[in-house]
Amino acid sequence: MPNRPTNALFQLIKSLKKSEKRNFKLYAKRNSAAEDLKIIQLFDALDRMEQYDEDTLLKKNPSIKKIQLSNLNASLYRQILSSLRLIKDEDNIDIQLHEQMDYARILFNKGLFIQSLQVLDKLKKFADANNQVTYLMQALFFEKKIESLYITRSIQNRADQLTSEAKVVTEKLAMITQLSNLSLQLYGWYIRHGHARTEQDDIEVKQLMEENLPAGTVECKSFYEKLYLYQSQCWYAFIRQDFLSYYRYTQKWVDLFENEPFMIEVETTLYIKAMHNLMGAHFDLQNYEKLTETLERFEKFSESNVVLQNENNLIQTFVYLNTSRINKHFLEGTFTEGLELIPEITQKLKEYELYLDRHRVLIFYYKIASLYFGSGDSSTTIDYLNKIINWKVDLRTDLQCYSRLLHLIAHYELGNYDLMEYLIKSVYRFMYKMENLSVVEEEIFAFLRRSFHLSKADIKPELEKLLLKLKLHEHNRFETRAFLYLDIVSWLESKIENIPVQEIIRNKFLERKKRA
Repeated sequence: MPNRPTNALFQLIKSLKKSEKRNFKLYAKRNSAAEDLKIIQLFDALDRMEQYDEDTLLKKNPSIKKIQLSNLNASLYRQILSSLRLIKDEDNIDIQLHEQMDYARILFNKGLFIQSLQVLDKLKKFADANNQVTYLMQALFFEKKIESLYITRSIQNRADQLTSEAKVVTEKLAMITQLSNLSLQLYGWYIRHGHARTEQDDIEVKQLMEENLPAGTVECKSFYEKLYLYQSQCWYAFIRQDFLSYYRYTQKWVDLFENEPFMIEVETTLYIKAMHNLMGAHFDLQNYEKLTETLERFEKFSESNVVLQNENNLIQTFVYLNTSRINKHFLEGTFTEGLELIPEITQKLKEYELYLDRHRVLIFYYKIASLYFGSGDSSTTIDYLNKIINWKVDLRTDLQCYSRLLHLIAHYELGNYDLMEYLIKSVYRFMYKMENLSVVEEEIFAFLRRSFHLSKADIKPELEKLLLKLKLHEHNRFETRAFLYLDIVSWLESKIENIPVQEIIRNKFLERKKRA
């Protein structure tokens, strides 16, 4: 999985398409030096391997010596990147702008200053039209350098004009930098901790937001200024479980792209992320109709060329599309039907294992475990939760905690009472250590401890008491995460009424639809 060390060269080769491999071979064979032939031999050897193993590599390729391997790896890596660079994506804005900048520098080095400035003029207009502020800044710096070294034009007030342009772009870039930093800090906080769990967490996140939100955001007008402002507000609301504000800012984030649709191709991954968060907001608010509508739009987008012709876009779309498909089954109470998604998801997780970060994989495992739990298969639920529990705890401690809690409840469902006493103590200690115990969890643990000593006749009244207690906390902002990760209320109702949990959730869904 992505947490283990992976040879960078091996990973790069495994990411290549057939056409890219063929292009590399043609590129590399232009030279016939002995080292180049060894490079091709190393390429073929790594391409044939399923998993990287240096000892196996050297054993099967005796002409490659261990002492040479480091230099050969570096040389092959550079040559592959060079061959990929020759296969230009004509629609890629970055590549087009970088190419124009290269042309301007070549003309400058040739002493053709006027021609260089003409290229820079075109570059500036193209960069401005596509919201590429960093390239605009590079062009302005280069233009100022040429103007300060040579008398090239007779335009009046040229110095004032360039100074004014540079000032506007610098201020815009400063705002973008501050807002993108804030967005990253908030998202990093969430990856480490999950949702705010206490008043202290809430204070910490508020402080992070207030100390780093730059003045003058009301005046933000450019695409990237608005983008990172909406992202920051989005993460801030999500962490604090203010799901209405979360929805409002994710909608603004999506609208930003839809108001400038050409930016979807320029910043496809950020558009994919925006749609993911919008679907997530609809799920958190239990807005089934809007989730279905947005999911259908996203499914249609997933079939577009901008996704199909880019490996990264394809992988990200797979992640967020299937996350929302599972969420839709959660809302509908169709857990058994949702199990049909699992074979394709697990196959893609294996196919994309070199590219997916642990955070995404852990979320999939938890959602798959929840599908099995909802469908009544507690044994397979435990199998998937063990995949999470056995990973090193270094991110999303809330996900780790709720995985253990659901793991405990799954064993309770299976009647593994001989394990329960140990598991209760173990999970309680873990959640206490992670400072992840809320009132809801304390009540659940108290019930589970008592349940060992209760007869079948006594268990139902205790379940009813627990249900009443938990319902008092359903709308407490710091307790809602307990109901988001595990629909404990529906599980208790299923135990009281002695019917499957998915039937309880399905009936609630149909009742909401009837009222809508």
